Amino acid sequence: MHDGELTVDDTLTDRLLARDAPDLHGRPLRRVPAAGTVNTIVRLGDDLVARFPLLPTTEQQLRREAAALHEFAEATPFAAPVPVRVVPPSTDYPSAWSVQTWVPGRPADPLAHADAADLARDLGALIRALRAVDVAGRGFDGRGRGGVLADHDEWVAECLARSGSLFDVAAATALWSELRSLPSAEDVVMSHRDLTPFNVLIAEDGGTRLVGVLDGGDFGPADPALDLVCAWHLFDAPVREVLRDAVDVGTTTWLRGAAWAFQQAAGLGWYYERSNPAMSALGRTTMRRLLADADLRRLI
Repeated sequence: MHDGELTVDDTLTDRLLARDAPDLHGRPLRRVPAAGTVNTIVRLGDDLVARFPLLPTTEQQLRREAAALHEFAEATPFAAPVPVRVVPPSTDYPSAWSVQTWVPGRPADPLAHADAADLARDLGALIRALRAVDVAGRGFDGRGRGGVLADHDEWVAECLARSGSLFDVAAATALWSELRSLPSAEDVVMSHRDLTPFNVLIAEDGGTRLVGVLDGGDFGPADPALDLVCAWHLFDAPVREVLRDAVDVGTTTWLRGAAWAFQQAAGLGWYYERSNPAMSALGRTTMRRLLADADLRRLI
């Protein structure tokens, strides 16, 4: 998926555990098939998981992620992974890697759960709980989404130029022209910062209730609209309104949520078209919802 991507097989995993985490060595290893784009994930027995970054990552970065994971796990009313340890890079694997607790569940499906009102209400409860956490004087750290929309103009332009076969680029260009001009948030709130379907877990035995949330390692202050991306990633129009009512946001914030979903979806479709079909499909589905949204169509 990425240039310079690192690989790890079971033999290397076993060797790394034997040397760097001998108390965990000997546990059954099960590679987790996932649509994620950041880590290779290997289960260690029933209750733990090793996460090996696909691109070299420093020990400091993973310790910062672990601190955010701890804070997120304390804030969320749903299950979330808890960090167990961070292992420094080595000659065998030139990236730090980590061990976390395993959270059971299956990722939400952007098509199968498009009308899941219970899931929308649960996500609304999650977002409200995260917003209730004190930012403790912190501001947006400048990484990724969650700051100023117009800062992403160059990236969006590149994505649109590469997406001619994926969606109506002319309509998308007109929509971004309006969304990028929305007023920025006056204040930040604590945010998961990547509420995509692959990080939203529902029960394995059926149903559509939220049982867990993954990848809270970027938990931090951001635009209050950022976590609203899940509305367009997951739901069709009627259920998006259920989520909107559950979070109780005004029109401008709601539209900025659509803008952040647009910024993310624009890159997913073309970038992962060959290397990660599930992620590419998410980008196309989200963009389709954005371009069909009645409120957004009125902007253009």
